[in-house]
Amino acid sequence: MPNYAAPGEVMYHTGLTKEMIEGAKYALVPGDPGRVEGLAKALDEKAVYVCSHRDFTTWKAKVSGQTVLIMSTGMGGPCVTFAVEELARLGVEVFIRVGTTGSIQEDLNLGDVVINKGAVREDGASKAYAPVNFPAMADLRVTLALEQAAKELRIPFKTGISISTDSFWPGQERYDSFKGYVVRRLKGSLNEYRALGCMNFEMENATLFTLTSVLGLKAGSICGVVAKRTDSESVAPHEVYELAEKRFQAVVKRAMEMMIGHFMVSI
Repeated sequence: MPNYAAPGEVMYHTGLTKEMIEGAKYALVPGDPGRVEGLAKALDEKAVYVCSHRDFTTWKAKVSGQTVLIMSTGMGGPCVTFAVEELARLGVEVFIRVGTTGSIQEDLNLGDVVINKGAVREDGASKAYAPVNFPAMADLRVTLALEQAAKELRIPFKTGISISTDSFWPGQERYDSFKGYVVRRLKGSLNEYRALGCMNFEMENATLFTLTSVLGLKAGSICGVVAKRTDSESVAPHEVYELAEKRFQAVVKRAMEMMIGHFMVSI
């Protein structure tokens, strides 16, 4: 049986209670706490701050009359498990990761958005929930809503599989770290994943997709491309970052409107 929180029970990591989230069933979960306020206000100019505890800054907004949470998870899979476990105990059912990413394909350009339908499990946290041969898959209906929203808004996007890592440098085969060292098993991994058709590197999808599948919840993911590794290892200029952010905010808002309007509380 699900272990739902009792009335007034405060979640240890997020600092939230049932009463604070007003029955929200949907949560947008960017990694960066600094992205939460802008995302919340893009959904609803009257969005309000809820609380901030550890890595988890929470706002809430209204979309089509329903409360939607916007809460940072911090960086990487372990923090995602804290967020999903505690929000699930409070009654949240649908999670959408909203973040930034690095492209490894020529036709996925700076400022585009990538909608990930699955992830390669190069993380560690998901292995606490399922064996390595269990697939990390996004929910089909959430993914289709994100795609339809991007099409309606004429925002350039690609749908595909990401590679989720716990390491930004050797895990993603980057050589611009302090020592530039990459272990033998990861040398050549970028070209291999590119040849397999994977779209991008990021750090949270595999944990989010695996955990929500195991718990009977739903998840999707949309990220703005701020590095194109077929051209350069550098992060894009600030104006490109802003463009990507505006695009994923617009897509998420429209997707939320469609999901709530068509499927009501639960999809």
